[in-house]
Amino acid sequence: MKKYSKEKAEFFRELSNFANSIGKIISKDDKWTIKGFIDIFKNIYSISNDTKIISKVLEIQIFPYLITFAEKIGYNLELATHQNWYPDLTFISKTNEDIKFAVDLKTTYKDDKRDGFCNGFTLGSHGEYFINRNSTKNIQYSYNEYSGHFCIGVIYSRNILDESENLKIYNLECLEQIPDVIGDFIFFAQEKWKMASDKPGSGNTANIGSIKNIEDIIKGDGVFAKAGEDIFDDYWSNYGRLQVKDKNNNRKALSSFEEYIRYRGLSDKINNSKMRRKR
Repeated sequence: MKKYSKEKAEFFRELSNFANSIGKIISKDDKWTIKGFIDIFKNIYSISNDTKIISKVLEIQIFPYLITFAEKIGYNLELATHQNWYPDLTFISKTNEDIKFAVDLKTTYKDDKRDGFCNGFTLGSHGEYFINRNSTKNIQYSYNEYSGHFCIGVIYSRNILDESENLKIYNLECLEQIPDVIGDFIFFAQEKWKMASDKPGSGNTANIGSIKNIEDIIKGDGVFAKAGEDIFDDYWSNYGRLQVKDKNNNRKALSSFEEYIRYRGLSDKINNSKMRRKR
């Protein structure tokens, strides 16, 4: 049994309630409440379609409410000391500092061509701190110190706008005329391992990828949902490192859960990647 399992379950309930409540902050009539950036002359600069900019503004918008949320449920909140450290947020119990939860704020957009799917998330590194659970490299506290690893997720639809037309200067009287770059939001909280796939989240970094079916993400019905967190940990600790044999008996680096199951001699019934697998 994982340490502080009771506290973990309670924290997840509270985090899910928070995620479900932020829709009132982020959107109105399913449109983003952010219109742009304002300067001291009351000029409003509209927002670019760039997903990195959208993601950062969403984070800035949500963070103040997370501070209030942490206080309400009896936790201190620490932001990552350095920009690229894991996690974005560390929740530390005020009554027992050994109780820590890692929370990342993740955003992505809906797939324009596949209904019910999104672009997916990156769920953190499977490198040094993930393999060596006592390491403090690029992580706020060692991985072992956290009793749970969660994501607050925001999935949205993009409004594809002509940047040359969209990027203008407006005044306050023209607020309603500023185009909405995103809308149609979905908010949720989920444990990281439950929404994980068996593939990297990006091509050139050691990041764990998520599944892309939106319903499955929200339910936590990822590739490892039947196998459990320990097998998720073992798989991603060995991804790209463990030498396995393919179907032609040739040696190769581990790159799929199917290969892992075969190598470990486990039952194929734990392989959830075959369910509705258009992910």
